[in-house]
Amino acid sequence: MDLTSIIGLLVGIGSILLGAVLEGLSPDALIQPTAFLIVIFGTVGAVVLCHRGDELQHSMEWGLKVFLASKDNPLEIAKMMIGIAQKARKEGILALQNDIKEIQEPFLRKGMELMTDGTDPHLLRDLLETQLGMYEEEIGHSAKVLEDFGALAPCVGIIGAVLGLIHVMGNLNDPSKLGGGIAVAFVATVYGVGAANLICLPMAGKIKFKGKSSILVRQMMIEAILSIQAGESPNFIKEKLMVFLPAKQALELVEL
Repeated sequence: MDLTSIIGLLVGIGSILLGAVLEGLSPDALIQPTAFLIVIFGTVGAVVLCHRGDELQHSMEWGLKVFLASKDNPLEIAKMMIGIAQKARKEGILALQNDIKEIQEPFLRKGMELMTDGTDPHLLRDLLETQLGMYEEEIGHSAKVLEDFGALAPCVGIIGAVLGLIHVMGNLNDPSKLGGGIAVAFVATVYGVGAANLICLPMAGKIKFKGKSSILVRQMMIEAILSIQAGESPNFIKEKLMVFLPAKQALELVEL
């Protein structure tokens, strides 16, 4: 689990609820099913209208990744690539075919398969970079879906507030119905602004951050694959891969 995402979400929402309680507001006052229906489902409908089905699916997948620990470990991948380079140096590239089957990362496995098949280096780079570009587009679209939700939710919250006020104005002669309408009006605004600024926009930012890290790892894979194919020495490949690592991990790689 990604503790920073979970802690951030809990602190953000918890601080709002705690502040409301300290002001003397009952938490039950913030529970308004009508406001929730208007704001959340209204915004979902607008976002679905804005995007294709595959973009929505990728956004949900990346939304889950925000709260999960990243599977990309650049240091471990760098160590593995150096080990592969050493074996290729000693036994030749064709000796790597059995090792490729054990690679779990699809992008890396595909690149290694094409390398051992003797694909032209220029064509191999073009293909891998094209795949990386499509992957980057997927990340961008996933973040954009949440950004659109964050942009639309406050506006739909205003619609909910106006509907609540219309209900109030239509029942001025019946004081017993005024409270519910006013509650829906104000709570809808809270739902819209809160969903945007406490959940959706921060999640979009985290998707971009994790996406950049994942893209950097794949760039490292491309350089390692092409360097192994070119027959470069493992020590030189190590120096190249160190550029893609944080300083602490780079120092650990030096000690290998």
